[in-house]
Amino acid sequence: MKRSSPLSDESVLVEQLLKRDDKAFQWLYEHYSAALYGVLLKIVREEEQAQDLMQDVFVKIWNNLGSYDTQKGRLFTWMLNIARNTAIDSIRSGKAMSRPASAQTISTDDEGTYTVDRQYSVAPDNTDFIGLKEVVDKLRPDRKQLIDLVYFNGYTHEEAAEELSLPLGTVKTRIRSALQELKQLFNR
Repeated sequence: MKRSSPLSDESVLVEQLLKRDDKAFQWLYEHYSAALYGVLLKIVREEEQAQDLMQDVFVKIWNNLGSYDTQKGRLFTWMLNIARNTAIDSIRSGKAMSRPASAQTISTDDEGTYTVDRQYSVAPDNTDFIGLKEVVDKLRPDRKQLIDLVYFNGYTHEEAAEELSLPLGTVKTRIRSALQELKQLFNR
């Protein structure tokens, strides 16, 4: 029987991260990097670019931990937004390539070096790997469609509103409702 780490309690993890605990950050990377990498790869669709962005995302997470507010949402959601925004910024700046990506995951060894592990894959169209698609599929269709556009296809709220011919306020409200619903589904 595998014992769970005290770091699996989000409040303990956040507390340790705010204290700049390297082990807590390593635990965070080991448990969330595959999911974040999958989102990055889905948006930029280029393996090398996703790897570079992965590093940027974790630097941003480390440097901005003080701005994370537990009252506004879960740590994973906050990190997911950082990854998504980093990927979108990269595309807009012209850094991302448009060729299809092959699948892989990234991890760190004991020295903190990034390594590529092709044994497990997070394919751009296979969010089942992390169980996310199954949970998102439980959302109401209008909310699911927006989550797909914004979080998996890299649309901004404005672009999603234009694509669906909806007012921007409606899009933001539905996304907020979808994220709240996802939070409840993840906590079950």
